[in-house]
Amino acid sequence: MFTRHRYPLHRLFAPVPVLIMLLGNGCDESPTGRAQVTLVPEAQMAALGQQSFEELLRTLPLNDDPHVRAYVGCVAQALVDALPEPHGTWSIAVFDDPTPNAFALPGGKIGVHTGMLGVARTPDQLAAVIGHEIGHVLADHANERLTQQLAVQGGLMLVDLFADEPGSFEHEALRKALGIGAEYGLLLPYSRTHEREADRIGRDLMADAGFDPRASIVLWRNMGAAGGGQPPAFLSTHPSHDNRMEELAEDMAQAVERYRQALAAGRKPSCSPP
Repeated sequence: MFTRHRYPLHRLFAPVPVLIMLLGNGCDESPTGRAQVTLVPEAQMAALGQQSFEELLRTLPLNDDPHVRAYVGCVAQALVDALPEPHGTWSIAVFDDPTPNAFALPGGKIGVHTGMLGVARTPDQLAAVIGHEIGHVLADHANERLTQQLAVQGGLMLVDLFADEPGSFEHEALRKALGIGAEYGLLLPYSRTHEREADRIGRDLMADAGFDPRASIVLWRNMGAAGGGQPPAFLSTHPSHDNRMEELAEDMAQAVERYRQALAAGRKPSCSPP
């Protein structure tokens, strides 16, 4: 016995070729050679980054100490100057916030909380923080995450279209199962991948800028001491501090060599902590 679907076939299958086409056309490579899918145009990502940055400038207090701002700006600008390709103009803001946090947004926007200066205690350690955040931008991680979310929403849409009884217990259970599966099977693992990738990109960038890459390990030791307990690594969007330090140390020799080459070329930023 056949059951008649409550939706026409063209509506049931219309999203499938669209998603396949988008995913196929968005294939790219990250700076480390990892295959990735990014669907959102670069100009649109930059506009989203600008919009988010302007909102933060409106809602969060800015630090008014010129020495703090000059110090953070010195470290950040040295990293930007070491970027291998034309990088345009980057905006740097220091927010008066005690939480140890920093970020970089598409379109060249960098933000550092004053609380981070209590954890990143030297210019080299601060370079590890900002370099990591710049690494997220260089690898187009925000675009990749947005693309992943679009794919998850497309899957949920298909579940809704195929449902014999929309809103039923079985339908909602399936939606919830798909959402949880996507979160723990796709979004969180990719986020950990992004963090590891940004660690490596940032470490190499700080070395090229004349900051000692070995400070990245000290930084995460400080973060571990400041942050207390963490959730298990497989449930976290970030690798554990111990895992990060181990992975950063694995190929540290090549980063140190890049650092030595930068010093030999005269690249050693003079950024004085306040």
